[in-house]
Amino acid sequence: MLSISPPLRQLAIQFAALIAVLSLAWPYYGIRGEILPWSGISVATGIAALLLATMTRQRWWWRLIHALFAPLAWSVAQLNIDPGWFLFAAIFLLLIYRGALTGQIPLYLSNQQTARALENLLPETTGVRFIDLGAGLGSVLRPLSAARPDALFTGIENAPLTWLGGKLLLLGKSNCDWRWGSFWQADLSRQDVVYAFLSPAPMAELWRKVEAEMQPGSLFVSNSFPVPEIEASEVLEVGDERQTLLYCYRR
Repeated sequence: MLSISPPLRQLAIQFAALIAVLSLAWPYYGIRGEILPWSGISVATGIAALLLATMTRQRWWWRLIHALFAPLAWSVAQLNIDPGWFLFAAIFLLLIYRGALTGQIPLYLSNQQTARALENLLPETTGVRFIDLGAGLGSVLRPLSAARPDALFTGIENAPLTWLGGKLLLLGKSNCDWRWGSFWQADLSRQDVVYAFLSPAPMAELWRKVEAEMQPGSLFVSNSFPVPEIEASEVLEVGDERQTLLYCYRR
């Protein structure tokens, strides 16, 4: 059975909605000799895309995106903005949110309350190794490295501009190893605690990596997104405004 990647699936929904609307509108307005009313077509395309997204059981945010995409695209087109600005914006966003495009992993920044909760999960022994998969700007590593100078912290980030920001913010942190690259290539076998704040999309595959590499007695912590069909050893409530949950899996 042919498997379609999630980004291509969403593009297919938009394309199908546009074709469905044009297949009705084009003959109607062609026979009447009238110009296609693109404002109305954009709205109709949004409605059709919303219906298709609902029928295919897409998540609520994808339904919202599908409903708004065509009307917003038409509205922006009326502003006559130089195309160069769109290219600049696309490149800029890619430098920050590369993970969202390549792995359905948006940029989530862990807050101070989460860092304190993680500090309490660290073993008290000297030389503890902690790694943050998809570390963003190092919002976890900065407070943890200050609180535990005896521990060794690693952060991995693959979005260029975000990595650079984290690199600058972590200057002078001698117990931090800030890396550029994909966390899929990271060796987890020497880590005592592995932390991830990603999205639901990679969790099943990440768990397979955790099972294959992490040693007995080590700890895997996922912020907000549980591993599907795997019961957590413990679920911690951080107590912040966003009601963060930390799903802890003891190996």
